[in-house]
Amino acid sequence: MTLYFLIKYLHVLGAIVILGTGAGTAFFMLMALRSRDVAFIARTAETVVIADMLFTLTAVLLQPVSGAALMWQSATAWSERWLIVSLALYAVAGLFWVPVVFMQIEMRDLARKAATHNQELSPRYFALFHRWFLFGIPGFGSVMAILWLMIAKPF
Repeated sequence: MTLYFLIKYLHVLGAIVILGTGAGTAFFMLMALRSRDVAFIARTAETVVIADMLFTLTAVLLQPVSGAALMWQSATAWSERWLIVSLALYAVAGLFWVPVVFMQIEMRDLARKAATHNQELSPRYFALFHRWFLFGIPGFGSVMAILWLMIAKPF
């Protein structure tokens, strides 16, 4: 196994982790909300925050490192259009993902409070959930586009 192959494997694995965790957490948050069970929603939100910090954050931090190493190993020019577009999309994904983390933390806290006091979820929770879901569209979509660019290198 070459160093290039190992780095490429880790880079692709990181992309899979970002996409998988993003899709998984969105699915579980949506299913929990549909249950209308406040305690279940609170437990799910807690798990989602942990998953994002453990898996997504780790992969997000390692992607630029492994990507730069791949560029160096392959002698690919930083001026390649597919790479420039990918980096721009990575920034877009980050601009949407960072606020989502804070929304998830606040939703977790609101759901915990409601569950502890045996209350319904507040209107603030639903507003945050709606915004969280909408922010996920360009954030997740950008990562999907990056993956395609990384594989296809169309220009």
